[in-house]
Amino acid sequence: MNKLTTGDYVVFAIYFFVVAFYGLWVYQRKRKAESGSNDYFLAEGSLTWWAIGASLIASNISAEQFIGMSGSGFKMGLAIATYEWMAAATLIIVAIFFIPVYLKNKIFTMPQFLNQRYNGTVAMIMAIFWLLLYVVVNLTSILFLGALAVSAISGVSLMACIWGMAIFAVIITLGGMKVIGFTDVIQVFFLILGGLVTTYIAVNLVSTQFGQHGVLAGLSVMKEQAADHFHMIFSHDNKNYLDLPGLSVLIGGMWIVNLNYWGCNQYITQRALGADLKTARGGILFAAFLKLLMPVIVVLPGIAAFILYKHDVFDFSHKIGVGADMNPDRAYPILLNLLPSGLKGLSFAALTAAVVASLAGKANSIATIFTLDVYKKINPKINDKQTVTIGKITVVVAMLLGILLCTHLGIDKKGGFQYIQEYTGFVSPGIFAMFILGFFWKKTTSNAALFATIGGFILSCGFKVLPGYVNLAGLAPYGFSAKNANGVYEMPFIDRMGFVFLICVIGMYIISMIENAKGDKVHGLEVDSSMFKTSKGFAVGTLIVGGILVALYSIYW
Repeated sequence: MNKLTTGDYVVFAIYFFVVAFYGLWVYQRKRKAESGSNDYFLAEGSLTWWAIGASLIASNISAEQFIGMSGSGFKMGLAIATYEWMAAATLIIVAIFFIPVYLKNKIFTMPQFLNQRYNGTVAMIMAIFWLLLYVVVNLTSILFLGALAVSAISGVSLMACIWGMAIFAVIITLGGMKVIGFTDVIQVFFLILGGLVTTYIAVNLVSTQFGQHGVLAGLSVMKEQAADHFHMIFSHDNKNYLDLPGLSVLIGGMWIVNLNYWGCNQYITQRALGADLKTARGGILFAAFLKLLMPVIVVLPGIAAFILYKHDVFDFSHKIGVGADMNPDRAYPILLNLLPSGLKGLSFAALTAAVVASLAGKANSIATIFTLDVYKKINPKINDKQTVTIGKITVVVAMLLGILLCTHLGIDKKGGFQYIQEYTGFVSPGIFAMFILGFFWKKTTSNAALFATIGGFILSCGFKVLPGYVNLAGLAPYGFSAKNANGVYEMPFIDRMGFVFLICVIGMYIISMIENAKGDKVHGLEVDSSMFKTSKGFAVGTLIVGGILVALYSIYW
């Protein structure tokens, strides 16, 4: 039944007013202390460790997780959780090695890093790359998937949901990073509480349908009824191998996915760039612990929905589709419709909180890059007040573009989560190669960075089509290619990212060495080993996260 009851609306209204009034209070309280554009875009010195950690998660967990990752859980099982659990390990690496370099060198945007480390040409090219990626892939997919879910739950038209969430996100974003950061704490509260309630109800539904009761019994039933959905590492003959190619999720391209996302992404690192090192590291460690919890909220409901669907407990077929037209992304919204009044409103609020928080964070990052790294380079004489005004206009324009594009990209055909990962993966290897060598090898030159930027994208496109064109079927048993849904051989995009990254690094090394031999100047960053020392508390937290990850992968190998 696609209808919210009075109780659901009451719960949702509480969420809406708490976020709105808290955001307004933060804005009014901190407006007098606003020091300029850095304060607006970065909340410089204002965010606490718990606000940074919560904001990282709120910005990361959105429709692609709730809807897309739950859909992937429905389709392929717990293995999709590797994105979340590997992210926990990645966050620790970013906190130790990446954030100190940014803060020591007073880096506030990713293009600024490229300009400072390489030159303005590299910075401008990548600023345009990021703006296109953030608007065309990320913002649009978040809007579409979020609206798809909200529409399925509420019965409101898809376009009305798109406009409603976009307007809500714009209102929050116009308050600046301080409002986003502190309201994200409330968003994460609703996100986790509502998500856990949904998981509890879903798993309990499974146990009830098989004559048992309780969450533990439900988990046991799920492992029995969908044993193939509880393996983290896929063999080559698994139909989902193209999405998660075996050991590459542990020792291959998955590291490129995560390190680029968490360490070289304005959308994410922006939360920590306005804080001191201790506060930033504390927030990132807090986010790592929260990432360990995320699969419980976003993957288990998808597996539960798969079992209910497989055993015809509920008629999902008219909603999800059958056979080749099946769209697992619709499983989570339909599952929410099974919840009782009040709890459905809470889960609805959690989903909306995730979408709105992610939209707000993405829009703020788009505005930051465009204003500070594009517009201000063209018009360097504008003052702080004008800079903030341009940023606010950019937020509105970006959201309008997202609205116009989101229904025309075919996001639902591939699956939302995989859509984002694959198309981001065309640029991630080159970007990460450019950053990692720029950080830690002072001889890296600007032309080498340009090779990684442009060459990495071209190589990614080449590896995408290469197996199909030259019929490298003989490589399939070794895991370098597999048949896609159309029967054409294709390289798994995670493997593709790994190969492209290695080629970019080798190419950058050769180009840099040739140019160094000519005596060309390079602009290294200020980096020394003392920057990477951590506190005992952080070290203990790291060991705990590492121990939990080892246990999880050992159990669900």
